[in-house]
Amino acid sequence: MPIKADREYRDMTLSVVDIDDDQEQEEQKDEKVVRGYASTFNEPYTLFEDDSLVYQEQVDRDAFSGTDMTDVIMQYNHEGRVFARTSNDTLSISTDDKGLLIEANLGGTEIGRNLYEEIQGGYTNKMSFGFTVDDDAENREEDSDGRIRITRTIKHVRKLYDVSAVSIPANDATSISVRSLADGVISKLQAERLEKEALELRRKKMLMRAKLL
Repeated sequence: MPIKADREYRDMTLSVVDIDDDQEQEEQKDEKVVRGYASTFNEPYTLFEDDSLVYQEQVDRDAFSGTDMTDVIMQYNHEGRVFARTSNDTLSISTDDKGLLIEANLGGTEIGRNLYEEIQGGYTNKMSFGFTVDDDAENREEDSDGRIRITRTIKHVRKLYDVSAVSIPANDATSISVRSLADGVISKLQAERLEKEALELRRKKMLMRAKLL
């Protein structure tokens, strides 16, 4: 699975689109349409958790306003074969009150139709998507148990690169970006703790000197 170090990856769910109208179903009998949400808005999810830190993330309602979605592609397991893409109108991406909705017609190729059958049968029901961020914010709180809880809000996605149906969610891809985020936060917390300890030590030394004078 080719993972780009400068991109972040997240998992999503996928389902076959329901076509209720009989006429529309007849007109689209050669189409194999799937849909799902690449992201939901303002719903925090946990990316990292240990005894000292909980790192959560959420996506702002306006995060995809002005996002570069030039020729986004749909793949399988990030392996390079394109099943749908926005430039030939087989992949559409839009936002609603819930989140970022993708809809793909997989009927254009034999392997696409096979993938549709796998999704319809429930054998493949997860996706991963790749993106970069150019604006985010973090809120830090301390829980009652002493753990630091940090919530990252993605305020603007700079570019959406791809969505990929996956047999197993792209944990390796997700883990790369999550480790990068968490490591940075942990390092910052450690630096703050060391600075606080150093200040306290200097304060105690000054008090001891003052008593000796």
